[in-house]
Amino acid sequence: MISIPIRKVKGGYKWGSKGKVYRNRKDAERQAAAAYASGYVKKGWQDILKKKSNKRIHRKKGEPETSKKNTDLYVDRDKSDTVPISYKNRQAVKDTFNSSAFKNASHQRQTLVVGVTEQRARAAKKRAKDAEKKKDLAEAEDEAEKKRQQLKRKTKRMRA
Repeated sequence: MISIPIRKVKGGYKWGSKGKVYRNRKDAERQAAAAYASGYVKKGWQDILKKKSNKRIHRKKGEPETSKKNTDLYVDRDKSDTVPISYKNRQAVKDTFNSSAFKNASHQRQTLVVGVTEQRARAAKKRAKDAEKKKDLAEAEDEAEKKRQQLKRKTKRMRA
């Protein structure tokens, strides 16, 4: 919540040091909210806010947004190459890796998908309370690890 500097002055309420006097505080707050929403920043804060900007850079400078090199899993620009991931048990992971979406993906993208599947299965296993569910998730994690090792060997062959 932004602290809005509203003062009581002769004739009503005022936001900031200059400008209109409003009859009630609610109108002054509405004006202040509109100013902040349109991008108003108090003097001296522009530099601080620019430095704190930590937007993710999804691609290299000058690279087009739809570049094939862009393998960011968290920004889905092209829905047609999305690989649905399931990791609830060994069979679900096998189905993910045998899906046409996975097989049609590039080697680099496959490696990313396998890594995400393995991490999600591991995290879900830690959170699970039911012993049967933990066992299923452990098997899913093992299956993803096996696929990751297989892709590692393929990477070595490709580089040789």
